Amino acid sequence: MLNDRIEAPWLAAFEHTLGLCGLMPGDTVAILSESQSREILLHLAELALVGMGCHAFHVRIPTPVSNAPVPVRSTGASNVLQHAGPAIQALAGSTLVLDCTVEGLLHAPELPQILQGGARVLMVSNEHPEILTRLAPDESLTRKVKAATKRCKQASTMRVVSAAGTNLAVDIKSAPTAGVWGYTDRPGTLAHWPAGVVVCFPQQGSTNGTLVLDAGDINLTFKRYLERPVTLTIENDFVTNIEGQGTDAELMRRYWAAWNDKNAYAVSHVGFGMNPKARYEALTMYDQRDTNGTELRAFAGNFLFSTGANEFAGRYTEGHFDLPVRNCTIHLDDECVVKEGLMQGDLA
Repeated sequence: MLNDRIEAPWLAAFEHTLGLCGLMPGDTVAILSESQSREILLHLAELALVGMGCHAFHVRIPTPVSNAPVPVRSTGASNVLQHAGPAIQALAGSTLVLDCTVEGLLHAPELPQILQGGARVLMVSNEHPEILTRLAPDESLTRKVKAATKRCKQASTMRVVSAAGTNLAVDIKSAPTAGVWGYTDRPGTLAHWPAGVVVCFPQQGSTNGTLVLDAGDINLTFKRYLERPVTLTIENDFVTNIEGQGTDAELMRRYWAAWNDKNAYAVSHVGFGMNPKARYEALTMYDQRDTNGTELRAFAGNFLFSTGANEFAGRYTEGHFDLPVRNCTIHLDDECVVKEGLMQGDLA
């Protein structure tokens, strides 16, 4: 993209998505941002909300200094709020919080307080608005994501295999499960845009086997398509061995080791993308600063494997990998929901 100016289709996408959130004239909407937020998203949000007759206001906080040993990217765990009571109260008292922070509130420690106050949160991923516009939510995807979420909640086991050598078993019985379709219209809930994913957060000791990241799979922390395979051995949730030759394996080894934190090697969540509008090749089309990679998390049929924080298993860390893996077959108990990277049945 060449010029960050207001474009009519971008504004229309914000109006459409916020409309799906059930906002009414007079509703109070907090636009949460930080000094490093993408300014054009704030302008689009404000114009859309004012045009809808909402009472919009800004909560803007200076981006805090990072104390991490390495660069932190795409964690969904913003540390902007710093447990600041007045800011949290303002957000919690709103009808909707439009989250435009760089990392997002998805795993932020303050999120439960905001949701318990009755607000709903729409996390706008730190993408260029052209990406958000292409992936504006629609209700046909909503129905499929809700159906897939229900099946994950009813299943006991997720089994993932591939011709590349993946053979992974995940106990998802009683695992907290979330489906995201790009908007939220109920108090006390959260969604993110772009969307089209279902993820489970396994309990302790739930994941075992081998995950092969083949050439062409994606490491979204690095915003990089892999050039050579990397094989991960996973024992009782933790990556215990990293095999592979070349730059991709070396980058992963170094980044993991830099945290000096066992929990950085642990399973965060597992799931699959379902959005037919999301494009696998999109990462090649944008400068790195123009994309947060959410589109690659959502492209239909990918197995989304993530390491790092999993509050449901009592593990907390800033170290995080999101790894969309192609060409996998995924079973929920005996039902095949993805076959060799293609959604199956009524989920397709």
